[in-house]
Amino acid sequence: MTPVLHTERLIFRPYRPEDEDHFVELLRDEEVCRWMGQDRVPEAEIRTLFRAILDDVYPQQLFDVWGLWQDEEFVGHAEVKKTGNVDGHELVAALAPPYWGRGLGTEVVRGLLRHAADNLGLKEAYGMVGADNEASLAMCRRLGFRPVRDVVDDDGKVTKLMVITTTEPD
Repeated sequence: MTPVLHTERLIFRPYRPEDEDHFVELLRDEEVCRWMGQDRVPEAEIRTLFRAILDDVYPQQLFDVWGLWQDEEFVGHAEVKKTGNVDGHELVAALAPPYWGRGLGTEVVRGLLRHAADNLGLKEAYGMVGADNEASLAMCRRLGFRPVRDVVDDDGKVTKLMVITTTEPD
């Protein structure tokens, strides 16, 4: 079962039905999609994805996924899940643009790393960061992520596959 996590300023809470509009708004944001390396999709598809989290992901314990909250305000989304790029788990974090540049991304990743180590027993975790996402790449370097390889999509878009040992000091 996906646990509730706490960091200094954030609560990682499993999604509830009433969180759907927040989830949709985040994943419909053009800037968020750009930095996540995904195309914007119709709202109906995002709502279907949200219902799948509630109806399939949580009941079947497929992976951990949270809404991120600061002072009762929705600020973003986070996941720890198996990745198809390597034999391991990927950390996923997306913040709403009004919350960028406040150190929350670093706090989210540190919280995910602690969960990966303490609750999942993972020795390492991966991240996928767009090659042009300088802010996220700089954060990853500060936290101790190391490059593994570039992943090139069919459209030529490059994503950096990064790895970190979960027990490394940051």
